[in-house]
Amino acid sequence: MKRGFDWPALMRAGILGLRLEPHVFWRLTPAELRLMLGESGGQTPLGRAGLDALLAAYPDATEGERDAREI
Repeated sequence: MKRGFDWPALMRAGILGLRLEPHVFWRLTPAELRLMLGESGGQTPLGRAGLDALLAAYPDATEGERDAREI
């Protein structure tokens, strides 16, 4: 399986498709190029359910510490 960037395809998309000048194309980050090509490429933001799951898995304090603070 081939890994990495398909540079010929990216250059065609950026230089021919987006009409970028070569010096502009080569200054873009992969994330910027993906955004310009209409690809999100990222994960969805953490929602409330995900945050609650993280808080439950990694609480800021243990039960004993929380009880001591409430006194």
